Amino acid sequence: MLQAFINMWRVPELRNKLLFTLGMLVIYRIGFYIPLPAVDQSALADWAEKASGGAAGNLITYVGIFTGGALGQSTIFGLGVMPYISASIIFQLLATVLPSLQQMQKEGPAGRQKIQEYTRYATVGLCLVQAIFWMSFMLRSGLVYPEYAEQGGAWLFWICGILGLTAGTVFLMWLGEQVDKYGIGNGVSLIITAGIVASMPQAILTVAQGFSVSAADEKPYHVDTVIFLIAAFVIVVAGSIVITQGQRRIPIQQAKHTRGRRVYGGQRSYLPLRVNHGGVMPIIFASSLMIFPSMIIGYLSGLSPNSWAVNFLGRNFRMDGYLYVVSYIGMIYFFAYFWTTVQFQPKEMATQLRDHGSFIPGLRPGPRTAEYLETVMERITYVGAGFLAIIAVIPTIVAGVFHIPFMVSSFLGGTGLLIVVSVMLDFVQRIEANLLMRNYSGFLGTSGGGKGPRIRGARGT
Repeated sequence: MLQAFINMWRVPELRNKLLFTLGMLVIYRIGFYIPLPAVDQSALADWAEKASGGAAGNLITYVGIFTGGALGQSTIFGLGVMPYISASIIFQLLATVLPSLQQMQKEGPAGRQKIQEYTRYATVGLCLVQAIFWMSFMLRSGLVYPEYAEQGGAWLFWICGILGLTAGTVFLMWLGEQVDKYGIGNGVSLIITAGIVASMPQAILTVAQGFSVSAADEKPYHVDTVIFLIAAFVIVVAGSIVITQGQRRIPIQQAKHTRGRRVYGGQRSYLPLRVNHGGVMPIIFASSLMIFPSMIIGYLSGLSPNSWAVNFLGRNFRMDGYLYVVSYIGMIYFFAYFWTTVQFQPKEMATQLRDHGSFIPGLRPGPRTAEYLETVMERITYVGAGFLAIIAVIPTIVAGVFHIPFMVSSFLGGTGLLIVVSVMLDFVQRIEANLLMRNYSGFLGTSGGGKGPRIRGARGT
């Protein structure tokens, strides 16, 4: 592996791509700390500390996890790439129901470029809407300096805030596209990963400050707790890699074609079906929706604080509550099947196999093949959703049972860990491909002329 790292910097083209990607991420981290004008950052920090653990605090935490934003600090990158991700998801879903978008996708690069242009326009619109909501919330919560909250300076606050947040997201979107074009890896995904990994030193510092060798000490972290955290992190990361790379390979037989005296085809290949076809999307959707019960219960408790039903729901819908965990798992299963249904089209896949003269041994091409693929996908989605549910609830259970801050336990599972694992696997595989093209040994590989890399990008099941 050390030799592979050295080889990375020997190839001029790969070295330039890596340095460009690193430079773009450095620019992102610099802009991460540029605050919005007129916002009282000390008051905002106090509010964020009081809201931690509540519905609003959880919302900001989830937004920060999968967007790379900093709403808790109200910087110019406060919205992160969330509007861009939302617009991309919207157009992915619309492409399955609107014939015009389906036709654009079939047109190839030109059609996809047109859809990308629509996505950019939708991103700006979502930025304006989300910025207005966040600015009005800060005004109502008293997080703005008085001279800018009054009628005379409010218009300046609104213009600067909305333009700043919108321009910050558009700039991040541009950074991601530049990484896609001139760097290496998926730009937007790397921005999100950089935001998640940047919080790891603070989590390690929190554990170090509360660590004590003596069990009689009042500090919360002792040797057994630290060993458990390290072992759990390694096990969960390994499990995340398995679920990210896991595939069910369906054997495909190509029909033989006779042309003159030659026989073509007859080759055997595999159709890979991912176990975790939805990626992190089921957890993102479930996490977003599970914020609303806490907000509704908090509102009802203010209206009737002595109600037995409201207090019961309040106790059980905390992040470590029984009803919360059960509902969270149910939502993950629901969105796993929903996303698979939207993205996976067995009829279209069966038609493509038939048109290319391929078939699954023992099955007739056409509807029978589509039915078989749908059945297999339903079964592996059940297993994949189970893995997602386990990984998603581990931080909540660990934080509740061992009284560990959620910022620390979030690195033992959840959305952030899955994003980091999947993005870094893709990043390593792209570097590996660049090394192998130039006859260099890759990560964990043998040699340029040997058996090739051991990182295949997939695990068969």
